[in-house]
Amino acid sequence: MIDLNLYSDFVLQTTSPESLKTETMMARCYELNKTTDLEVSQALTASIGMQAESGEFAEVIKKVVFQGKEWTEENQFHLKRELGDILWYWIQGCIAIGVTPEEVIEENIKKLSKRYPQGFEIVRSEVRDVNDI
Repeated sequence: MIDLNLYSDFVLQTTSPESLKTETMMARCYELNKTTDLEVSQALTASIGMQAESGEFAEVIKKVVFQGKEWTEENQFHLKRELGDILWYWIQGCIAIGVTPEEVIEENIKKLSKRYPQGFEIVRSEVRDVNDI
């Protein structure tokens, strides 16, 4: 049986200082804002927002696929609104890292075209080149 107190100690030992202490995280954010063009507050807004809205999208899909909820125009409308929210946060992310949405889409096309030159293949989705992230 696992001792949860020992595991808690393990968690603390394997967590970055920025994740453990607000002051350390804030210092890192300040350093990034001073030394890079990353807009930390927007990046955090985008990251957390996309996760939250993706979760709301997934919740509707989960209920339809796994819980037998009927597929309706209301569900479709709900999903459309969640996709809009994801898009809003996605654009925040683009602004935060200093790229345009078009640049992101173009890079995605290059990446996936290289990964799947003949169209989707399971093996290519599981076994990737070293630099294919």
